Amino acid sequence: MSSPILTPGATTLRQLETIYWQDLPARINPACKPAVDRAEEIILKAAAGDQPVYGVNTGFGKLASVKIAAEDRVKLQRNLILSHACGVGPTTPPRVVRLMMILKMLSLSRGASGVRWGLIKLIEGMLEKGVTPVIPAQGSVGASGDLAPLAHMTCVMIGEGEAEYEGAVMNGGDALRKAGLEPLVLQVKEGVACINGTQFSTAYALAGLFEAWRHAEASLVASSLSTDAIMGSTAPTRAEIHELRGHRGQIETAAAIRQLMEGSEIRESHLENDSRVQDPYCIRCQPQVTGACIDLLRQAGHTLEIEANAVTDNPLILDEDSIVSGGNFHAEPVAFAADQIAIAIAEIGAISQRRIALMVDPALNFELPTFLTPRPGLNSGYMIAEVTTAALMSENKHLANPCSTDSTPTSANQEDHVSMAAHGARRLERMNHNLAHILAVEFLCATQGIEFRKPLKTSPQLQKVVARIRIDIPTLEDDRHIAKDLKDVAELIQSRRLIRESGLEPFIHLGEA
Repeated sequence: MSSPILTPGATTLRQLETIYWQDLPARINPACKPAVDRAEEIILKAAAGDQPVYGVNTGFGKLASVKIAAEDRVKLQRNLILSHACGVGPTTPPRVVRLMMILKMLSLSRGASGVRWGLIKLIEGMLEKGVTPVIPAQGSVGASGDLAPLAHMTCVMIGEGEAEYEGAVMNGGDALRKAGLEPLVLQVKEGVACINGTQFSTAYALAGLFEAWRHAEASLVASSLSTDAIMGSTAPTRAEIHELRGHRGQIETAAAIRQLMEGSEIRESHLENDSRVQDPYCIRCQPQVTGACIDLLRQAGHTLEIEANAVTDNPLILDEDSIVSGGNFHAEPVAFAADQIAIAIAEIGAISQRRIALMVDPALNFELPTFLTPRPGLNSGYMIAEVTTAALMSENKHLANPCSTDSTPTSANQEDHVSMAAHGARRLERMNHNLAHILAVEFLCATQGIEFRKPLKTSPQLQKVVARIRIDIPTLEDDRHIAKDLKDVAELIQSRRLIRESGLEPFIHLGEA
């Protein structure tokens, strides 16, 4: 697939989601070049004057009052990058790094940053050629931008730091040259333009959002299977109930479950004379809980779509006479969005875990065998798989505590309130990993439960899901080593194979406001 051409200020969440999942490079609409060139001319003119312009002829942060001599202003930008490349910890996933680079291009191409068009083209070339900076994931507090991570990205652009190219990690300059690209000598304003900004936090938050959305979709399929496995009622999904409340996600979730369970022989078998009046909340309130999570993810997506198109460096070139220091680099909106995503991930997992507990408990699962094994006692079945999901659910609950309410002063109290957006967004990777495995256990338990209802069949749509799972994971007759089963189903979830089998694929969309 050819590289998408993105228009700064008008790039959509759907475009970014496609780029992320297909791991595509991207190009900037060349119509942006005149605005970029104009801002560069303004900043060069200002740099030649006597008036102080932050980060152009002054120091940074608490050192903003220090005037920089004209002959040192290019060196100032290089020193900024080298001194700020202080990241530690695990390496940021390459897919997130590339998304971060795309977001930085979008920001710089709005024509308010004062960089050369050639700098933007270098990032474009790195994406096209597969030169991916190695970026330690820890070190940003989401305040004056994601300084340390973005400095590691910029190090590669000036021939320093490390990058991955053709499967090997090497010096940044070597990677560029092997790819047929040349390192830059940063000009006035370009260093600060590159490292001021929220692109690291936003890229991680977007990745967390895109992963969480796939899990939300999968949870609709898993919960429908679970409902049939315990012979639950579909009456609570009637459209009239949800229209009376009016929440979009709730209405869509109920409709999805109705669609998935349409034609189930299991459901038809207990429409009448069922002794149970109501199912537990984890079955009955699926639309209300999962639907609210879907609404929350969409709200976060709206925020992140705006941020992906935002100019977030400092100072900004507003017009010929206005180069203004502001605070667009403060990542508070991203921190809030990350917290919203974390809450949704935790809740999708929490209600899934309760459905798993329901299916393995003979007191509640409507005549399914204990722990879903045909010979309980000799076999433990899914006993400890359920315990694993309890551990993962609890971990996600802890991780879902807000990061945005934390702050600490940095940089000699110049940056005295920070967003903590970076680690708020980074935690989503771990939470999504946990959620994928909770849902994997639910799929396994529900599939086993459905098979115990034979000769009755679930719906044609869900039969396809069961059949796809059984290609890789056989029925659990006797106890076996099942860790691999969980891993395999988690991969089926993350690849959307089970969604495609269910026919749910076109039903709900993240990028539709």
